[in-house]
Amino acid sequence: MADALSIDVITIFPRMLDGFLNESMLKRAAKQGAVELRTIDLRDFTHDVHRTTDDKPYGGGPGMLMKPEPLFEAVESVMTHGARVILMTPQGKPFKQSMAVELSKEKHLIFICGHYEGVDERVRQHLATDEISIGDYVLTNGALPAAVVIDSVVRLLPGVLGGEGATVEESFNQGYLEYPQYTRPPEYRGMKVPEILMSGNHEEIARWRKEQAVARTIKKRPDLLNK
Repeated sequence: MADALSIDVITIFPRMLDGFLNESMLKRAAKQGAVELRTIDLRDFTHDVHRTTDDKPYGGGPGMLMKPEPLFEAVESVMTHGARVILMTPQGKPFKQSMAVELSKEKHLIFICGHYEGVDERVRQHLATDEISIGDYVLTNGALPAAVVIDSVVRLLPGVLGGEGATVEESFNQGYLEYPQYTRPPEYRGMKVPEILMSGNHEEIARWRKEQAVARTIKKRPDLLNK
């Protein structure tokens, strides 16, 4: 659809993402026409019988590097004007909720999923528009980090979660962790739901939730308040 967010994921492991992209919220979002999700097998853009996507690094050293030719050709095969080309890498900018909001307003996202020891530097310098990291640790390849970012972005698209305000009070959107939540039954094994939540006084409930969110943030993530 014309207004759908278009997402392409370039990887040598497309089957790692097939189940993820066709389940739960992402499946519903695609069915609603909010997003168009595609996986691209990087090996389809190689030109040798072995479908080689990696090679030894110049200057020596351990491991293998992703070659530039297949990556450039794969991106160029789906490139549109203004598309964000996102390289998933431990060297990237730490992924935050604010970045998810920013990306959810784009028209086209192209994810490059590295493997081995990373990618040829020319991909980083001349192909990627963004570099994103989901944390200070190393994974086998970039497919899972790309999945994390995609999930965070797509759930912000209008109508995907059933209402325009569905994500407003979630953790990080207001600068705090989310307040405690309860559902039926009102008492379970001696553990009771706070009476304020069953009072029907929406003003007092809102005040309680704000206080609880601040207290939880102070206890668990004081760094958020410092910002």
